[in-house]
Amino acid sequence: MITHLLSKASGMSEHEQSLILPNDDYNQELVANVHPADWINPEPTGRYNIVVIGAGTAGLITAVIAASLGAKVALIEKHLMGGDCLNVGCVPSKGVIRAARAWADLRKATEFGLHIPTGVKYDFGAVMARMRKLRARISRNDSAQRYAKLGVDVYIGSGRFLGFDTAQVEGPAGNRILTFAKAAVCTGARPAVPETPGLQEAGYLTNETIFSLTELPQRLGVIGAGPIGCELAQSFARFGSQVYLIEAMHGILPNEDRDAAAIVEQQMLRDGVKLRCCAKYLKVEKIDGGKRLTVDSHGQQYDVIVDEIFVGVGRIPNVERIGLETAGVSYDRNGIKVNAQLQSTNPKIFAAGDVCSRYKFTHAADAMAQIVIQNALFPHPLGLGYAGVESLNMPWCTFTEPEIAHVGMYEKDAKEKGIEVETYTYKLNEVDRAILDGEEEGFARVHIKKGTSKILGATIVAAHAGDMIGEFSVAMKAGAGAKTIAGTIHPYPTQAEVSKKVVNLWRKAHFSQGTKNLLSKLFEWMRR
Repeated sequence: MITHLLSKASGMSEHEQSLILPNDDYNQELVANVHPADWINPEPTGRYNIVVIGAGTAGLITAVIAASLGAKVALIEKHLMGGDCLNVGCVPSKGVIRAARAWADLRKATEFGLHIPTGVKYDFGAVMARMRKLRARISRNDSAQRYAKLGVDVYIGSGRFLGFDTAQVEGPAGNRILTFAKAAVCTGARPAVPETPGLQEAGYLTNETIFSLTELPQRLGVIGAGPIGCELAQSFARFGSQVYLIEAMHGILPNEDRDAAAIVEQQMLRDGVKLRCCAKYLKVEKIDGGKRLTVDSHGQQYDVIVDEIFVGVGRIPNVERIGLETAGVSYDRNGIKVNAQLQSTNPKIFAAGDVCSRYKFTHAADAMAQIVIQNALFPHPLGLGYAGVESLNMPWCTFTEPEIAHVGMYEKDAKEKGIEVETYTYKLNEVDRAILDGEEEGFARVHIKKGTSKILGATIVAAHAGDMIGEFSVAMKAGAGAKTIAGTIHPYPTQAEVSKKVVNLWRKAHFSQGTKNLLSKLFEWMRR
């Protein structure tokens, strides 16, 4: 049914159709919202203020803000509105991660006095059905119908540039030619796949296909220990898969502080993940009953057989087949080349999101879309742009358990820039609520510019670090500094108290000796 719906709609490839499986009511609701089979593309009625190619986060935000300001907007999407985030990224992955956490909590329930009788039923199919149900519900926010009601001309079909100010939509009922004053390319990115011998022949999963699973693979190989690899490796191990995590570098999450990543690594090992880091000479072979992986790790050769292989080694910007060359838009392997105002080499065309950003996060795409609006739709005195990407204060989070969240600089970044910093770390095992929750493995770390209270960066390792990092992000954006957090009342008992406790270490360190001496004399006088 779903394949039939999609093939009727706009010539989607078999690969694209295969991403929306299985055939159930939830996926049918999803498709009806974000790629309706009966959608009729509008007839253009004059020049658009802005044409947006790609209806992922960056494209949706660009289109809806522009329309709300009264601009005439066209939004083109060849696959599924909502992009990776809704369909094969943030939304389904967090649904799966939440279920895996529930399974893990059940297994350690005896710590809290709950003794589960034998015979508990674990149902992976129900996990994935729940995810699909919630994804379909959320998809209403990104639906073609909703955006049309908000004043956006929604085109379902393939979009490409025909010239410097012209684009074409290739749809099921014929082509549409759109002219524009400005355009935004928001075509996102796709999974990168390593040139591992035998991988193509054996077959593999990526984030685009793993959420179509309905049965749990008993043995799972995961290539890449970055955020998506670690999140799904831990989740599937908690569901009961035997997971082998293979990483070319040492340890996991190589971009994070080593002691932060080590806390997550130890938890993943306890969850049953078998880590093969510093991996060399990885080969894959399809065999009867599975797929064989051979790899060297720390000088020892491993030979394992798995049922499925998941690849999570990065992203490749989608710059092909959209006519960038024809439009005079330059790009390279890192995506579209843009200036600080996200303007491409064609001054009429801007870009936002994964197609041009090193920050491949949904919230980064959202922020960049707003920069595009400011710079594409409003006249600038002397030709100067408004907000630029250099002004972004970008937080991020890896949603393992515990989570790792970060914003701003790491200590090594400051040293590379020649900035003197003071670094303070406060462990969660000294925070009452973390102890009571049984979630005391982790810490908060802050980097403060020496001689000031200016916060340059922060890292939190905690069960809900992603919810907690926002306090440092706000302080950095507002230029409030460590003094503001130290002087802010935090409710007790909460794990978020760790943010105040870590900056209090800075305040204590800078309590001047002169002030201490003066207070000592004052207290002595008061005792008389």
